Parts: sequence; C-alpha cells; structure tokens
Amino acid sequence: MELNKFSKRVTQDSSQPAAQAMLHAIGLTKEDFKKPLIGVASTGYEGNPCNMHLNELAKNVKTGINNHNGVGLIFNSIGVSDGISMGTPGMRFSLPSRDVIADSMETVVEAMSYDGFVTVVGCDKNMPGALMAMLRVNRPSILVYGGTIESGSYKGNKLDVVSAFEAWGQKVAGKIDKDEYQCVIEKACPGAGACGGMYTANTMASAIEALGFSLPYNSSNPAVGKSKELEAYSAGKAVINLLEQNIKPSDIITKKSLENAITLVTILGGSTNAVLHFLAIAKTANIPFTIDDIKNISNKTPFLADLKPSGKYLMEDIHYIGGIPAVLKYLLNEGLIHGDCLTVTGNTLAENLRNIPDLAPNQQIIKTIKNPIKPTGHIRILRGNLAPEGAVAKITGKEGLKFTGPAKVFNSEYETNEAIRNGLVEKGDVIVIRYEGPKGGPGMPEMLKPTAAIMGAELGNDVALITDGRFSGGTHGFVVGHITPEAQIGGPIAIIKNKDIITIDAQKNTIDLHLNKNEIKNRLNQWQTPELKVNKGTLYKYAKNVSTASLGCVTDL
Repeated sequence: MELNKFSKRVTQDSSQPAAQAMLHAIGLTKEDFKKPLIGVASTGYEGNPCNMHLNELAKNVKTGINNHNGVGLIFNSIGVSDGISMGTPGMRFSLPSRDVIADSMETVVEAMSYDGFVTVVGCDKNMPGALMAMLRVNRPSILVYGGTIESGSYKGNKLDVVSAFEAWGQKVAGKIDKDEYQCVIEKACPGAGACGGMYTANTMASAIEALGFSLPYNSSNPAVGKSKELEAYSAGKAVINLLEQNIKPSDIITKKSLENAITLVTILGGSTNAVLHFLAIAKTANIPFTIDDIKNISNKTPFLADLKPSGKYLMEDIHYIGGIPAVLKYLLNEGLIHGDCLTVTGNTLAENLRNIPDLAPNQQIIKTIKNPIKPTGHIRILRGNLAPEGAVAKITGKEGLKFTGPAKVFNSEYETNEAIRNGLVEKGDVIVIRYEGPKGGPGMPEMLKPTAAIMGAELGNDVALITDGRFSGGTHGFVVGHITPEAQIGGPIAIIKNKDIITIDAQKNTIDLHLNKNEIKNRLNQWQTPELKVNKGTLYKYAKNVSTASLGCVTDL
C-alpha cells in the first residue's frame, strides 16, 4: 500500500528540488521523504482553558506518528472562546470561526500535500470545523479532543463556567453578595480543559466518538492526566493504521453513523448547537440529513442523563462510571444505535465496544430506558406561523411542555440583558430576542448571558425565551432558538409586537403567534429590511454568504 501518494508530489518528484531543500531545512532526511507526511492541526492557544494545553498534546500525537514510520508536522489554526466572548460583540465571531477553522485546515493539508491529518481540538467550534476540513480533503484522518476541565468547588458545591454566569444573575437579583459572587468566579474553572457539563464541547466530543471519528474514551478522558497524553500518542499510531488500510472520512461518516451521533446527543441531553453542526457536517459529507431526521430521532429516543446544565453531574462524573464507551455499550445492547458502522480504529463500533466494561453498578447519572428522565428527546424541532422553516427548542421536561404568554420584544441581546438587570422581565413573559441570527447578528451569537441571568433571578420556571440567535450548551430553561427565517431576512419574528400572545408546544412541536394570516401578511408588507450591522471584514463576508440555521449556517452552498 502506497502511504505517501500525496506527499510524493513534493518528496519524490525530481522537478521539485526547492520543495525538497526546504523540507531538509526543517530536519527531514532522505529516508523521511519515503514516509507519509501527516499534518497535526492544533487549535492550541494561551487565551482559553479549553485550548491552553492542546499544543502539548499535539506533540504527543507527533511522537506517535514518528514512532510508527510516519512524519508528523504540526500546524495551528484559530480558536474563539465562547465563554470569554459570551455577552460581548466578540461572540459574533464564534460561529463564523467554525468555517475559518475548516477553511484554514483544508488549505494547509491541500497546499502542503499531506497524506493524512490529525486534529487536536478543544472548544465548541474547533470540533465541527476540524471535522468539516477532514471531510473536504477526505484523507485518512482522526480527531483528538483535549478533554474536559476538572470541577471547581465552593461551599461544598461543584462549580463550572455556567456557575459564574448564573452567579451574575443571582447577584443582580440580590440573592448573593459581591464577595460570594467573586468567590464563584475565582473558583469555577481550576485549570485546563473544556467546560465541564454537557455543554457544546462535551456534546460534540461525545457525538464525534459515537460517529466513530475518535478513539474510544476520547470524549470522557479528562484534559489533565496521563490518560489523555497516552490517547494522543495512540492517535498518532492510529492514523498510520488508517493510511495502511486506506480508510477515509467518507468511509466512516454515513447516514447511520450520523444517526448514532444524534442519538447519543439526545440520550445525554446535549447542546442544541449539535443541530447546527451536524447539519453542516452532513452537508460537507454530501449525506442527505435534515432537521427532520433530527426531529425523528429525538421523537423516539429517551433523555437519560442527569448532567448539567439541566441536571447535577459533570463530564468528569461520566468518566468515573465508565466513560462514553460504557454509555455507548448500553445503547448498543438496548438496540438504540447501529453497531456495524466503521470507526477510526479500523473496526466497527460494536467491535470497539465488545470488551468495554459496563456502566458502573448503582451509578445514578445515566437512567435506564425503562425509567428515563423524559421518554422522548429534549431537542424539539418546532414549526408554526412564527417559524415556518423550523426552530430548535431544548426542553428537558423540567420546564414544562407548553408555554403561552405575552411577548416582550427586544431587538438585541444587549437590550435584553439591560431589561433583566433592571427588573423589567416579569413572570409569564415570552422574551423575544431578534436580529441575532446568522445574518442579523451577524454570526448568530449565543444567548447564555440572558438565559443564565433568568435562571439566577429564579425566573427559569416562569418565563420563556425565543430568538433567531442560538444558545450555549450551558443554557437551560424554556427556550427556543434558531427561529427560521430570521428577522434580518423578514421572518415572522421580525413583526412581533409587545403583548402579542405566543404559544410554544413541545408535545405538538409547534410555535405560533396568535395572529391571523391577514394580520401577519399586513405586518410583513410594512416591514423594511434593515441594513447589515457590518459592512466589511470577516463578519460582512459571513453575513453575505451564510445559509439559514435550518441548513446548518454553512457558507459554501
């Protein structure tokens, strides 16, 4: 088997002396020129705990490659910290960073003629961006997740990053004083690793493991410790095996493996961002997979995991009861996932799980199929006269299944935060945040700050929130996002007025404005398209090219 079929363009072609001279300059030998060149793409950078350790893990990957007759070559892509940018104008760059990551990784691998590809990723958009790049180049590839952070602690309670957001809401509501607030901030995040609950990073890492695109235990191994270092080394070895067997991303990512991924997201109560990302991944893979496929999976799959944000446990607790492989084994035994899907080990998912220990006896985190938290999934795909092309709700059942109330309308997240701070949001309100979609935001920012403030103010059971923006994986409460069409392009959310009555029904999967068709039509006829909020740069290019949320917010339709 020829392992260097791409790199030989530069290493073996006698008409490429300059390329070979430059490769000698970085320390490669004539013997190395016969080996496959493997790109190791790290999203490591110092500014974020999710990513601060990734460059070191990339070195472990490189060692694994080099010790198994390959040549590992590390390069870097960008990252945006959702937790740090949340609630600021910087959050508008978060979702667009997914496409920048995909574009930059694809560019390097194609331009440098690498034979294979390992990505070392940490934060939310790193993972789908990396996966989209690997699908585009379609060369033997594997994803390494940097792992989850340890929990913080204050007064005997476990903390994570969402604890800090909710503490702000508690302080604003007078529930805690400024000293307690400061203690929570200082103790919430003790070191390296991605946010600890079943938020977007852990959701995507778990789903990608179910997809077959990372090694077993990749998603649940903690960020700090020997197990993650050894796993990174093993990924270097594994990519050589993929080259030898000529197993490519298109061999692994199929309709059935996508179904496995979304099934696990549903079981775990994962982030609604998984909807956006897996629609984009499926589009990149040229696999027909829509929000209706996600709806069908959620309608028949129970919600089992007592994990934050709606529950009490963290990803580190999953690690202690057997990790994501033990969860997948349980689902396989119950007939909820496909075992015959190929994975990056070169074996099927069922073969990977055959000798995995079962979930720890008497564990309390993963409920049984017979005794679920909710018999159907928490992700609800809603349609109605307010979202004719779809919306995504995250309803665990704890919030109730239906909400009707008068609209309280805001044209930005910032207006909403100010209103909550000033006590202007009242019990029974349906908060409407609009002009925050992929074009209108632009960048479809997450609404964690207002939702966390609502929870902190103890209004979580008494108000609903709808938006054409999106939500952090850390969001909980009666919330609906991804409303499509968005306000910026004249979706019905643009014509809601204060005190209009809205009903959200998570059993019928509907979201409706209590107005007749003629009134909606008249208001839409009077509505005028506002100018984009930007007129140059990355966000302008994104706003001009991005698709709707119901199509995954891709930029290359």
